[in-house]
Amino acid sequence: MTGQRAADEEQATPAAEEAAGATESAEEASERVSEDLDELAQAQRERDEYLELAQRTRADFDNYRKRVAGEAKAAQARGKGEFARELIPVIDTLEQAFESANDDGPLARGIKLVLAQLAETLERAGIESYDPAGQGFDPNLHEAVSALETESVAPGTVLETLARGYRLDGQVLRPARVVVSK
Repeated sequence: MTGQRAADEEQATPAAEEAAGATESAEEASERVSEDLDELAQAQRERDEYLELAQRTRADFDNYRKRVAGEAKAAQARGKGEFARELIPVIDTLEQAFESANDDGPLARGIKLVLAQLAETLERAGIESYDPAGQGFDPNLHEAVSALETESVAPGTVLETLARGYRLDGQVLRPARVVVSK
């Protein structure tokens, strides 16, 4: 029996070794799966961090683009305003020249055409002129040059506009110069 037993033990040994190897490989596989899960969790955390960073960067860029667009629009409005402030005295001079040209000759017609073109150009740029004659005096929109006593209109009424006022998007570029009733 000793021979049989030795044969049985020889057969049992590879089976036992296989079972022991299977147990070790199951433990190793379990460890590898655990390591892989840890790596996957780390990769997911990194992905989430990068996604959050990308979203913040995108939001920052959108805010930057909006700010730059707003600044460009404001700079354009300032440029229009500065240009209009430089051009308004020229318009005033042309209006005086037109008024002094009493005839309806070619010079007067030429001045009138130039004034009309300037007015259209200013209007296209969003610059409007205003003549407050007959309205109530508003120190935000008008500059009182003189005051006259009169009983025909209520005190504080604009009697005459000496120079038109100009504004851009509601902001006064130059107040209208007016004569007001006392």
